[in-house]
Amino acid sequence: MKNLYLKRGKEESLLRFHPWVFSGAIHHTDENITEGETVRVVSATGKTLATGHYQQGSIAVRVLSFGDASIDHDFWKSRLLSALQMRIAIGLANQPGNNSYRLVHGEGDHLPGLIVDVYGKTAVMQAHSIGMHLCRHDIAKALVEVMHSRIENIFYKSETTLPFLEPENGFIYGGSDDNTAIENGLLFHVDWLRGQKTGFFIDQRENRSLLESYAKDRSVLNMFCYTGGFSFYAMRGGAKLVHSVDSSAKAIELTNANVELNFPGDHRHQAFCEDAFSFLERGAAVNDQYDLIILDPPAFAKHRAALHHALKGYTRLNMKAFEKIPSGGILFTFSCSQVVTKDHFRNAVFTAAALARRKVRILHQLHQPADHPVNIYHPEGEYLKGLVLYVE
Repeated sequence: MKNLYLKRGKEESLLRFHPWVFSGAIHHTDENITEGETVRVVSATGKTLATGHYQQGSIAVRVLSFGDASIDHDFWKSRLLSALQMRIAIGLANQPGNNSYRLVHGEGDHLPGLIVDVYGKTAVMQAHSIGMHLCRHDIAKALVEVMHSRIENIFYKSETTLPFLEPENGFIYGGSDDNTAIENGLLFHVDWLRGQKTGFFIDQRENRSLLESYAKDRSVLNMFCYTGGFSFYAMRGGAKLVHSVDSSAKAIELTNANVELNFPGDHRHQAFCEDAFSFLERGAAVNDQYDLIILDPPAFAKHRAALHHALKGYTRLNMKAFEKIPSGGILFTFSCSQVVTKDHFRNAVFTAAALARRKVRILHQLHQPADHPVNIYHPEGEYLKGLVLYVE
């Protein structure tokens, strides 16, 4: 295993167990270290501090273990078993009426660069680092041993997260045409091949359940609906009308399919393939029609340089919703941009409310669920922010 040497004084973050080494902290490396290679991180005084995957870019090393460690079959098996045990402890892995959950959440499960979501008998694995991509078959082998009869298939999906490598999406263990999963008793199709993330947004599971409790007799607008998760929860909650909007024709197709799975022939639902801002700016066509609106856009900021424009986007979007929603309406609004903090997002929504001159009260402050844990030493992992607002 080759070594990477830090500049003097740059070991502090590792001593606080932060799982990243930034490129600016590196003094020099052994020769011919390749991307994805497992390396030792060594202090200026010669002490081995960590073992991790090397990659070119701002984040140079993603730490797999603090100290010197062998990244072998036993390592993968131990980390995956720890992740499963936590999901069992919180009741998700054995929950009746639910066979969908996140098994591995990157840094939150001490496996930075790796995501594993379980949908019924299929685990969808996604790499966010070259190191995890190169280890995919070793990880899959350990995953099969840890999960036993819980899974029968592993689908690898990293074309969108590592596009420069051009990895092929596909099954690396087993294979199945059954892409239907269950969440809180509701059915949904998972688009492993072309869908966003791993095919569904598991991180909104608990927030969808909360929305269900507010939906009775309301007219619901689900913006950026993707595959319609909030929509069919609203329908089960007794909404009198549900409209789903997304700019992707494929998303609208999946939304309609998921609604039909759960509520065949139900005329309360209608889907629109349209840009969200254009839909909200239609004026009288949508004004005062919806008294429950969901705003769950894709990340407006993928990196810190885009933060300013992202906050302007969140302000503009929420202002449009405040302008349209009638008195007594409820707004569920979210940001999944990691670089947008809770304070950033709340200030953007505050500005939107002030510009729209509406009285607004916070009913709930929302976040990602327990199967998307935040490593206490890695606060950057807290990416999902949400507010439920009562608007007068």
